[in-house]
Amino acid sequence: MELLTIGAFARASGLTAKALRLYDDTGLLRPAAVDPESGYRLYEPAQLDRARLIARLRRIGMPLAEIRDVSRLAPAEAAAAIGVYWRRVTADTAARGRLASLLVDDLSGRGSTMSDLTIRHAVRCEAGAARDTNEDAAYAGDRLLAVADGMRGPGGAAASTAAIDALRPLELADAPAADLLTMLAEAAGEADSAVRGGATADHQPVTTLTAILRAGSRLALVHIGDTRAYLLRDGELTQLTQDHTYVQSLVDRGTLDRAEAATHPQRALLARALGAGDHVEADLALRTALAGDRYLLCSDGISAYVDRAAIEATLAEPDADPERAAGRLVELAYAAGAPDNIACVVADLVS
Repeated sequence: MELLTIGAFARASGLTAKALRLYDDTGLLRPAAVDPESGYRLYEPAQLDRARLIARLRRIGMPLAEIRDVSRLAPAEAAAAIGVYWRRVTADTAARGRLASLLVDDLSGRGSTMSDLTIRHAVRCEAGAARDTNEDAAYAGDRLLAVADGMRGPGGAAASTAAIDALRPLELADAPAADLLTMLAEAAGEADSAVRGGATADHQPVTTLTAILRAGSRLALVHIGDTRAYLLRDGELTQLTQDHTYVQSLVDRGTLDRAEAATHPQRALLARALGAGDHVEADLALRTALAGDRYLLCSDGISAYVDRAAIEATLAEPDADPERAAGRLVELAYAAGAPDNIACVVADLVS
């Protein structure tokens, strides 16, 4: 078989010779041979398909480490992985766009509207019907709302408490709205360190964390795990977070539908959590609050056992203040036989 020089291969694949040398050095795309005298890299024509895939993945901005994994997959699996990557990029881009818009508003003096919004809130944190311990934790204040769900076992309760304690100083921080996401991201890193600090020689506790930090009418959201945040606006309920679970990853890939996911035996298996993996990977988002908004943060003691329609109906009850709504959600979870612990925060934005 006739081999192609690096220049000819670069032209045929759409990659530069410089890129091909980089991909050789990193093991992403090795040449078929190297000339022993000149040191020139030589490639087989059969390598063009892989090279062209790499070129296309680079054009959409995929990092080399992810390209290495994707390029080894079968076409259908590669397509699913690319879809997951692009949804993440889209979400990140939207978050940066909202932050840029916020900065423009603040710097131009347009970011001061509705700064007189305040929060009315209620917190419930109860042991599950089949639990003699409670690893959930919840907090609500004028600026900070948070729910954490520690993994059952040694250190679970301490982990959820440590995560929320790491965020509590934000309640007193007098920072502009433009700094909300940065502050919350840094606090999430500190929460991760605090949870890891509770490790023993044979056990690393982990916890989920979902929290909202407010400055005026701006809300920053941080999310790791399968605790959830919902928004009820104009009578319509929206889930603001996506579960970081193994089962949700199957739904994202299209290999499992939502009905199957709801009863899957591994639906509580976390893919991301504080204290897990090499580093914390949190979802961050920035929102604009409106008077009349109602937010719900809850552990899976509610979301896994109370269906969405019942959650929406409870939050939308016209005479239900946050305390009554939170209490009703706990009652519904118990009535559904929820064995898990239950934590929730209901918060209303009022003028």
